[in-house]
Amino acid sequence: MINQPYIIETFNLTKYFNRTKVKALDNINIKVKHGQIIALIGQNGAGKTTLLKILATLILPTNGTAYINGYDVTKDENAIKSCIGLVTGDERSFYWRLTARQNMEFFATLYNIEKNHAREKMEYLFNLFEIDNPDKRFQEYSAGIKQRFGIIRAMMHNPDVLLMDEPTKSLDISSAKNLRRFIKEELVLKSGKTVIFTTHRLEEIKDFCDSVALITKGKITACGKLSEEEIYKCLSEK
Repeated sequence: MINQPYIIETFNLTKYFNRTKVKALDNINIKVKHGQIIALIGQNGAGKTTLLKILATLILPTNGTAYINGYDVTKDENAIKSCIGLVTGDERSFYWRLTARQNMEFFATLYNIEKNHAREKMEYLFNLFEIDNPDKRFQEYSAGIKQRFGIIRAMMHNPDVLLMDEPTKSLDISSAKNLRRFIKEELVLKSGKTVIFTTHRLEEIKDFCDSVALITKGKITACGKLSEEEIYKCLSEK
């Protein structure tokens, strides 16, 4: 880890998709401090997921760059992957016929985590996330528990940053509230993680996050502590 005042910084981050000739991101500049929860909001197609994918090194920017823990996403892919965890709201990459524990053992090998350490880490995370039975087939769990396993997988290698793309998308109101509480109290306040997440839900923004970035047609149009009226306008505009 490189000591930096900001854990995430982007500089004129721009992305074109050649097939569609669409500018998905247009000179994005944001700075995120350690231990913050930042919401990315905007209409579908505004560029939120594209930004997360670039930060996760899944796609490269056309111009500009971004840094996480001082590492360049265009040059330091392995270092970036070691300090980020990616969570999506529509998780389909688990093996549903395997148990949750078998899934986690498999993904631990992909992270090159030694077996004994992986077992200890899994037990710690299962306890932290209040998983009563990790030995059922994955397909048998509720949507809320599956989402917890998605976060557990993202935390197996103890990343400093969690990138969450609509993490409560498939959850009911109660499960979404519990997950938000867990993220804020356990991951951020107790464990010092930094979280960037995308959402379309007003209730996830008002009392949950430290700052909001509004993205409109690939551009940051506002950033910081925004009023409820500003947020609602962004979420309701077509």
